[in-house]
Amino acid sequence: MQVSKLNIFFSSMIKWIIICILVGGIVGSATALFLISLDHVTLWRSDHIWIVNFLPFIGLAIGLAYYYYGEESKKGNNLIIETHQNAETGSYSKPIPFIMAPLVFFSTLLTHVGGGSAGREGTAVQMGGAIADQLTRLFKLNTTERRTILIMGISAGFAAVFGTPMAGAIFALEIMSFKKIKWADVLPSMITAYGAHYICLAWQVKHTIYSISSFPTLSFTNLSWTIVAGLIFGLAAFVFIYFGKLFEGIFFKIKFAPLRPFIGGIVIALFIVLSNSTQYIGLGIPSISNAFISPAGNFDFIIKIIITSFTLSAGFKGGEVTPLFFIGATLGNILIWFIPLPMALLAGMGFVAVFAGATNCIIASIVLGIELFGLSSGIFVGLACIMAYFTSGMTGIYSAQFKMGLKYDLYNFIKRRARL
Repeated sequence: MQVSKLNIFFSSMIKWIIICILVGGIVGSATALFLISLDHVTLWRSDHIWIVNFLPFIGLAIGLAYYYYGEESKKGNNLIIETHQNAETGSYSKPIPFIMAPLVFFSTLLTHVGGGSAGREGTAVQMGGAIADQLTRLFKLNTTERRTILIMGISAGFAAVFGTPMAGAIFALEIMSFKKIKWADVLPSMITAYGAHYICLAWQVKHTIYSISSFPTLSFTNLSWTIVAGLIFGLAAFVFIYFGKLFEGIFFKIKFAPLRPFIGGIVIALFIVLSNSTQYIGLGIPSISNAFISPAGNFDFIIKIIITSFTLSAGFKGGEVTPLFFIGATLGNILIWFIPLPMALLAGMGFVAVFAGATNCIIASIVLGIELFGLSSGIFVGLACIMAYFTSGMTGIYSAQFKMGLKYDLYNFIKRRARL
């Protein structure tokens, strides 16, 4: 009997080692190809800015592709979360369509080459989830095991796209439902995240480095100002979510879905031409980097909020996270007007705190800040993320996300007490 149990244990361990290698290797390589391709199309757009005039037709092509070939895939990250939720309840939903991976890959590149304001994490996460779920049938995984492999796909994609494996692993665990996470999910998520990260590096992908050169003393005054900054970052996340829902409602009135990115593309192209600026399109990494060392524009963060939420609501593809980094860093930069903390620190806190507020992934955000800016940033980043988390409202950018975490527990507690 003991020999039989040992055989089952070692067979299971070998199976999951193979799965970790496959998911980390394939998703890490796919993400590396995506990042290299994204660098090329961004550079090409910079040298051929006339291409933004064709953004409406690019949007129409994306819309038609999803309308005819990716009706299920258009849910994006929410489809992966919903599939995980079904596995959580023991019900089996059909596999995530593999076509999601190439669709979001090419659609994101098209969005960026045409001048849409979008990120890249959504692409990596969707590719990771779609690729990982194909192994469910190959290895004949049950619903519990399927939940684990979906977490692995997300962790691999996030870790590889940002070069932050620990944050990637925790992000995958936290976004699915942190209160219900099983310990059996933690190790595979960690192994796959680090594997995908190093595979991506092996493909000679270079991630942007952000740094904070100095930190103030841990005084009551400085920590109080950090709390104030966190409150403001949370409000910025709330505004981003609000505009996203507002524009989604407007575009939903256009019944033929492929026309939504076509019409949205007209508006975005006009904005680029009339403003005679490309600062707010694409990822906006130069503006993020500059926010750590030189003054930003007074309205950079709000323009990025509007243009990004409009782009994604119209049906263009990419992600929200890098634009959230832009919003947070440029907002933090101008808070130096009245908050007596170093500019780089304010930009760094905003970088991760707006992300925390918009995604409700508070732990992943803190870990992300520490991975990017060092352990010395921990207390400042932590306080800012906590305050942003509680002031960003009761929703987030992922509509399928479970109502989970301390914020929702506190809300329900207050609601119950109010009835007494």
